[in-house]
Amino acid sequence: MKLLYHPLSSNSRRVLAVACQLSIRIERELVDLAAGVQRSPELLRVNPNGKVPVLIDGALCLTESHAIALYLAEGSPLYPAERHVRADVHRWMFWSAQHFSAAIGVITRERISKHMVGGVGGPDPAVVAHGEKLVRDAAQILDDHVATRRWLVGDQPSVADLSLAAPLMHTERARLPIESFAHVRAWFDRVQALAGWRDAASLG
Repeated sequence: MKLLYHPLSSNSRRVLAVACQLSIRIERELVDLAAGVQRSPELLRVNPNGKVPVLIDGALCLTESHAIALYLAEGSPLYPAERHVRADVHRWMFWSAQHFSAAIGVITRERISKHMVGGVGGPDPAVVAHGEKLVRDAAQILDDHVATRRWLVGDQPSVADLSLAAPLMHTERARLPIESFAHVRAWFDRVQALAGWRDAASLG
């Protein structure tokens, strides 16, 4: 099993955190985004979107980090078998992809990765301000949800927790506006204490 990834990619962190939490051995192959390898014919053959991560497992070539995370978590305690609980896991992961991760991505692109993917100039203040509003709106929803529970779904961490936490790896560097959301910060502290998160973070 091999993962094409980049250490600054929160989507890559999502996959690595799940793999580490479950002690799944994955060969890692760095895709040099600064050098434009994501636009190379070799990468585009496995992911026409020109993005990481990409999981290669035998004949399977799987893109989209949330889908990869679910694939790795199948049959494990991170992905509960009960139908209603699993539906709630899906709900939060789809919400992450559409709202939370997408909002954070607006800011991280401007403040961290813009130059790596061919953008010109420094952070655009108008774009950053728009991203900050999106993040605050999404963070309020998450804050309300975790105000009365330790984990997103059920009484133990799931693939949803690791998935939603992934883009928060850039909290300090991207200056994400979550300081006023105490419940989100407490929940993120719990995720960061998980062995899988710590091991994934140590990979770079």
